[in-house]
Amino acid sequence: MDRLRIGMIGGGFASRLHADAWQRVHGIDVEIVAVATTRSDTRAPDVLTDPDIDVVDLCVPNHLHASLALDALAAGKHVVVEKPLTGCFVRRDELTARAMLDRAVAGADAIVAAASAARRWCCYAENWVYAPPVAKAAALLETAGGAILRIQGEESHSGTHAEPNKHWVTAGGGALLGKGCHPLGAAMHLKQREGARPATVIAETRSLTKAAAFAGADTAIRSGYEDVEDFGLLVCTFDDGTVAEIVGADTTLGGVQNRMTVFATNAVIEANLNPNNAVRAYAPDARVLESAYLSEKLETHAGWSQPSPDEDWMQGYPQEMQDFAEAVVHGRPPRADASLGRDVVAVVYGAYIAAEEGRRVDLSPWFSRAS
Repeated sequence: MDRLRIGMIGGGFASRLHADAWQRVHGIDVEIVAVATTRSDTRAPDVLTDPDIDVVDLCVPNHLHASLALDALAAGKHVVVEKPLTGCFVRRDELTARAMLDRAVAGADAIVAAASAARRWCCYAENWVYAPPVAKAAALLETAGGAILRIQGEESHSGTHAEPNKHWVTAGGGALLGKGCHPLGAAMHLKQREGARPATVIAETRSLTKAAAFAGADTAIRSGYEDVEDFGLLVCTFDDGTVAEIVGADTTLGGVQNRMTVFATNAVIEANLNPNNAVRAYAPDARVLESAYLSEKLETHAGWSQPSPDEDWMQGYPQEMQDFAEAVVHGRPPRADASLGRDVVAVVYGAYIAAEEGRRVDLSPWFSRAS
């Protein structure tokens, strides 16, 4: 294969990131040959079935991930699926968290099985696995040779722009799934390198924008969430006795906060995806830098800011697509595949049980050594 032909479905924020990242792949001739903005777009069937398309890249709302991924795999395509891999898409009050976990994991397992049966890659678009700060942390841990004892990770900002993310029936969960999946995926990737698997989880979820303290507040924090949480915290204990503490929030001012700290037996490593201080800027008035892009979801251009020289690169998007392209062309597994996405879904939905029932949840039924 001397050329990789990409068909994209989706026309929102993620599709822009992916399109830019595909164009930065080097060493392989990559061409985006077709784009459908939604599943209902008349071009979508062509993207799924066109024999000239090698990879279908899905940048659609969460509730469409599984069905479109299965359709693409059935058509013999490799597929890229945005996070989360899938979930349970009902109204939050329709099912218990335990029933939702069973349904979500069944859907994720179906994708993993379909990719295996089709002998095609399902690439899971977890950019944190590829982000240079996390990749450097992994390399330093490898050099240090110590064992990871604790991981702290957070993704938070002032709220989603996407209306589907405000409803469980289209999002499959709130901040813990949509934001927390990133540091959780990276943490699980690092622990998988040590051979560890999730064992138990405890959690707390809240709708802080519905709290009395938020009512009437003069704030740039977005609200309007129907039945999904805007804050979530989970602690996952692995079967080697170590832990990962993960926060996902739609209630944090100051731009996107993407951070991870790894505490090992012989080293401590901090990975700051965003913000980082490679560049710092100050403007006494927001109008001074009004037309400049500083960083994602920053509420004001006044005062001190930390504009990333190349935000997409620091978040790992070009590296992600480079790995996916090489996986397809060279016939080797991607670093982030459907199995990682499946495991993230299992832990997050286990956390929803823990938050609903107020207790520690045993994850071993979904993480047996045979799985």
